Amino acid sequence: MLKFFLGMVVGAILVVVIGVLIIAGIASMRSRPPAVASDSTLILRLDGDLPERAPVELPFEGFGQHTPLTVADTWAILRRAAVDKRIRAIVLEPQNLAVGWAKMQELHAELDNFRKSGKPVYAYLKTPSARDYYVATAASKVYLGPQDLLNLKGVRFELMYFKKTLDKLGITVDVEHDGKYKDFGDMFTRSDMSPETREVMTSIVDRVYGDLVKTIGVSRKKSAAEVEDAINNGPLLSSDVAARGLVDSLCYEDEMFGKLRREINTEVRKVDAHDYLQNGDFDAGLKTKDKIGFVVAEGDIIRGEPGSSNETEIQSESFTKLLDKVSNRSDLKGVIVRIDSPGGEVYATDAIWKSMNDLARKKPVVISMSDAAASGGYYIAMNGTPIVAYPETLTGSIGVVYGKPDLHGLYDKLGISKDSIQRGHFAGIDSDYKPLTPEEKEKLKQGIDATYQTFLRRVSDSRKRPVDQIALVAEGRVWLGDQAKENGLVDELGGIDRAIELVKQRARIAPYDTVSLVTFPPRKTLFDLLFNNQSPDASIEARIRMALGIPQAVTLPPVFAAPQVRAFLHGGYLSVCPWVLSIN
Repeated sequence: MLKFFLGMVVGAILVVVIGVLIIAGIASMRSRPPAVASDSTLILRLDGDLPERAPVELPFEGFGQHTPLTVADTWAILRRAAVDKRIRAIVLEPQNLAVGWAKMQELHAELDNFRKSGKPVYAYLKTPSARDYYVATAASKVYLGPQDLLNLKGVRFELMYFKKTLDKLGITVDVEHDGKYKDFGDMFTRSDMSPETREVMTSIVDRVYGDLVKTIGVSRKKSAAEVEDAINNGPLLSSDVAARGLVDSLCYEDEMFGKLRREINTEVRKVDAHDYLQNGDFDAGLKTKDKIGFVVAEGDIIRGEPGSSNETEIQSESFTKLLDKVSNRSDLKGVIVRIDSPGGEVYATDAIWKSMNDLARKKPVVISMSDAAASGGYYIAMNGTPIVAYPETLTGSIGVVYGKPDLHGLYDKLGISKDSIQRGHFAGIDSDYKPLTPEEKEKLKQGIDATYQTFLRRVSDSRKRPVDQIALVAEGRVWLGDQAKENGLVDELGGIDRAIELVKQRARIAPYDTVSLVTFPPRKTLFDLLFNNQSPDASIEARIRMALGIPQAVTLPPVFAAPQVRAFLHGGYLSVCPWVLSIN
C-alpha cells in the first residue's frame, strides 16, 4: 500500500514537471515579433475590454486572440508611434468595445494627440456600437462597409431590483447607511428607483448623452441638432450613415487600405500593435532618463491574505506591500496611482489609505482616476496629492452602508429551523435567522456614523476644506468628474498625459524631458498563474447557494457572483459605490 501511495505521488510530480517543461519549451520556441520596417502602418485592433491591470501573459498564442492591451499599453503605443519615423499611419479597428465612458475619453484624446504628428489615422468600422463609433470619430478618416449598420441609438441606464423575488423566497435584507444617496442596498429593499437615485441617474445620463452628441458633432463637423436627429433615427443603415456624413465613405476593407496607400504614397506594411509593443526596439530612438511608477488599483477593495492575488480585486495585504515596494524604489522619480474602483470594505480601504499616504510622504504622487474612483475608491485617493479625473469618471459617493440578509422566511419554506443560546446583548446581531432589533439597529448606526465621520475628515484634510463643506457634497452622492471638479472633489480634468505633466512638475523634471512608465503590478506569466495558491471565497458562495437552493452544477446569477454583493453578504461596514454602471 505504501509503495502504491509513493508511486502515485511520484507520478503526480512527474506529470507536473513534464507539463512545466513542455510549456517552457513552447515558450522558448515562440518567435520574436517581426521587426518594424520603414513605412509601416500600425494596426490597432480594440476588441472587448481595455483593462487597467495587465492580464496574464501567455507564452504562446495557441488559444486564439492576443492578450488584451491595457490602457497604459495603448497610451505608450500611440505616444511612441507619433515620434517613430518607421510608422507612417494608423488603422484603427474598434469592435465590441466594452469599456466605461472615461476610458473612451482617454482613447479619443490619445488618438487626437497622435494626429498632431501629421500622420493619418484611418478607422474601419464593422457593425459598430456607439462606443466603437465614439472612439473612431477621433480618426482623420472613418469608413464603413457598404452593407453594414451603425448601432447608434442613444444612452440607457438600467438598475435591477430583487425585492419582489426575495419576498417570494421569504428573504428580507436589513440595510443601514449614512448618506441619503447611499442606495447600494436598494436593490434588495425596493422595486424601483428612489427619488434620490433617479436624481443622480438623470444627471449622469444627461451629461453622458451630452458628451456623446458634442464629441460626434465636433469630430464630424455636425450641429447638435443633426447628431440628435441621427441618434433618434438609429440604428442606421450604411446608406443613411453616409448620407448624414457620419463616415467619410462606404467601402470594403481592402478598398480602405487602397485609399491609405495612395495617401501615404507607399505600400501598406502592416504591423500589429501587440507586435509593436513587444518588439525589443520598441523604445528605439526615445531617450529617457527618468522613470515614473504607474501603480494600478483596479477592482473591488477587499481584505486580502498575504500573497493572495485576484485580477479583479484590490486586496489590502498584497496592495499595501506593493505600495511599500514602490516607495522604496530609488530609481522612480515619482508615482502615478491609477484608480479604477467602486470601493469595498472599510477596513481594507483604510489600510490602503494609510499606505497611500506613506507613499506620498516619500515620493511625488499624482492620482489618475479611470472609469470609477468612487466611495472606497475615492477614499484611498485622499493623500493630499493632485487628483486628475475624466469628465465622465464616476467619483465621490462619500458614505457608508451595512446590510445583512434575514433568511428566516426561506428556512421556513424549506422546513429548516434554527434554535440558539447566546450570551452577550448583541451576540445575535449578525444572525441570518432574525431581523435587526431596534437596539441592534442603533448599535450599528453608531458604528456607521463614526465611520462616515472619519470618511468626511479624511476628505476634509486632503482637500483642505472644512468638514461641513465636504458634508454638503457627500451624502453618498455619486458625481461625474466634471461635477466633482466643480464641487472641489478633484483638481483637474484629463487623463494619463495630464497626470504625467503634474508628476513631472512635482518631481522637478523638465517639461520637455521624456519619461518612461514602470507599471505595477507587473504583468503575470503563465507560471505565476499555475503556481498561484488563491482560492475563491467558498464560504460565501456556499451560503448563497444554500439560501437560494442553487446546486453546484448551476452558475450563480451574476448579481450574487459580484464581489460587491459578496462583501455585502459577508457583513461589516462597506464604503462602496451604490451600483455598477453599464452604459448601453
